[in-house]
Amino acid sequence: ALFFQLSRGLRHTNYELFVEETMINRERLVKTFCDLVKIDSPSGEEDEIRVELARRLGDLGFAVQQDSYGNLIATEEGDDPLLLSAHMDTVEPGRGIKPSVDGDNIVSDGTTILGGDCKAGITAILEGLESIKEDRNNRIPVELVFSREEEVGLIGARNLDMSMLKAKRGVVFDGNGPPSKITKASPTYISFKIDVTGRAAHAGVEPEKGLSAVKIASELITNLPQGRMDDETTMNVGVISGGSVRNAVPEHASFEGEFRSRNIESLEMIKLDINNILEEARSKYPDAVIEETLNVEFDMYNLTDKDPMMALVSDVITKMGKIPVIGPSGGGTDANIFNKKGVSCVCVGMGTRDMHTVREYVPISDLYDAALFCHSLLAREK
Repeated sequence: ALFFQLSRGLRHTNYELFVEETMINRERLVKTFCDLVKIDSPSGEEDEIRVELARRLGDLGFAVQQDSYGNLIATEEGDDPLLLSAHMDTVEPGRGIKPSVDGDNIVSDGTTILGGDCKAGITAILEGLESIKEDRNNRIPVELVFSREEEVGLIGARNLDMSMLKAKRGVVFDGNGPPSKITKASPTYISFKIDVTGRAAHAGVEPEKGLSAVKIASELITNLPQGRMDDETTMNVGVISGGSVRNAVPEHASFEGEFRSRNIESLEMIKLDINNILEEARSKYPDAVIEETLNVEFDMYNLTDKDPMMALVSDVITKMGKIPVIGPSGGGTDANIFNKKGVSCVCVGMGTRDMHTVREYVPISDLYDAALFCHSLLAREK
């Protein structure tokens, strides 16, 4: 019902004229984005950005609340609301960001990320709502969720108080590239940590009495599969630590990694590989203690082209004169959590490029299109 209600609201006799008349304010759009990225909000430190967003949403007439985990939720009256979501946190190095406009692009000074992930998504939502208000268009009811700690494992969304929401369908603004890039599938993500305990000894006096945890850990890492394993599966070791001083055989070492796939059988095969490699190491080094921890951080989803939200988003993009680019992603977003919790969600691009690097930039034209997409998604005919 929501799909047909929304689609009906987007049927204009001259859609290009509608786009031309839409009050997306480019200057305000850029200013909002730059103002938001200047607010430090690394994962776990979202208080300041949450206060600013609560102020802005209050000015737009929303009832703004915070759940017990610190996620920001904004609601309004109306039946069958559509969920719009983005996350508040950014990765490091993301403190003291200095944005500037370079031609059509917004960039950082090169010492930090830009923070387009995900403040471009937040900006698109805010400008879409503001422009509809200025256009005096009717629009469908919406609910907004701005989550915290997304970058460290979708933790905010995983702890979101779903009882505060009524929406059953939604759009997550958190994809790389323009809004025409639509994510239909995302993998299951499993993190792992391996802890190795060997035996310390003086490295120069009696090294034969020691058992190097670093050596054992390095052998394990070498034997583990890594990189792209197939079109749906990847594995990576990303963090290593161990030892204390150069002249001691290291007693402790650990490493952390992840593997992800959109194929359940591939995930089970990797688990089996890890177990076999660990058992071989335990047999080779019986005096060592090797312990592993594996956690499913989020589960996969796969939407068909006939899914109502996929159809709706594709329809809006097409009517904007853009070609929908629909495909799977190797990354995860809060859409993984919402789909798991029964809210059918599609993830769209928000304009950012080279996210998670100091080379990150946001084309203003794509940010504009993301705001226009939000406007178009929500607006009914005048």
